[in-house]
Amino acid sequence: MVKIYIIFYSTYGHIKTMAEAVKKGVEQVEGVEAKIWQVAETLPAEVLEKMHAPPKSDYPIITSKELTEADGFVFGFPTRFGMMAAQMKSFFDTTGQLWQAGALHGKPASMFTSTATQGGGQETTIMTAVTQLTHHGMIFVPAGYAAGGIMFGVKDARGGSPWGAGTLAGPDGSRQPGEDELQQAEILGKQLAGVAKKLKA
Repeated sequence: MVKIYIIFYSTYGHIKTMAEAVKKGVEQVEGVEAKIWQVAETLPAEVLEKMHAPPKSDYPIITSKELTEADGFVFGFPTRFGMMAAQMKSFFDTTGQLWQAGALHGKPASMFTSTATQGGGQETTIMTAVTQLTHHGMIFVPAGYAAGGIMFGVKDARGGSPWGAGTLAGPDGSRQPGEDELQQAEILGKQLAGVAKKLKA
């Protein structure tokens, strides 16, 4: 079986919901299995309480040593001023030994994100995060326009870009991923799974 790890950080649950949609897409490809992980929280509990963040999900916490088990990855994280959240960056910062060994070289990876607003970094967050993949020699698999008509609609507010699936959380975090956004995430997962399967063949 080809193994895909979906690795996320989520403060308010938007990215977790998107990760679950990505998993649905991955599992549509025969011979590919998906596992969802979350990265460790770095904020103190009292800070999260003041932010009105809900409790963390039950998904297991990943460490860098588990990365070598996977054939491909989909990373999900919210934006912080147009770049990946510090929690995800802290996780990547623990992968130095894997980088030295070239342990992730040639493995495919996609990304998805969430922002408060439409102009809040849907593209720049992933663009700037690609540097993490590049230094590991990983293969970035962008979303492109695989979601078709969903990507061209302008009537309703929604996240996502050719760089990766995305959702809009709203300035207070109250907006949850919509049907179009979840479908983008599902398509992204299916696309990444297909690439990983071909590379392992």
